[in-house]
Amino acid sequence: MDTPHDITMEENRNRIVYVRPVPAAELPEPIRAQADATHNIYALHAANGDRLALVNGRTLAFAVARQHDMQPVHVH
Repeated sequence: MDTPHDITMEENRNRIVYVRPVPAAELPEPIRAQADATHNIYALHAANGDRLALVNGRTLAFAVARQHDMQPVHVH
């Protein structure tokens, strides 16, 4: 069967990562001890909810996602 299929769209959907701020109380204790209270910690999450990374700041979160060919989306 010859059915058109947009492979690019499906690949892009699988490459979306969600960026959200993480309150210090949600961080594991070893990371909380290392985190600077004056900076905002952001998490990058896969579509299935798995936490992929914790980074120091929103700008860095978006940069890390793009460096790994992912499309960052900010969530609250």
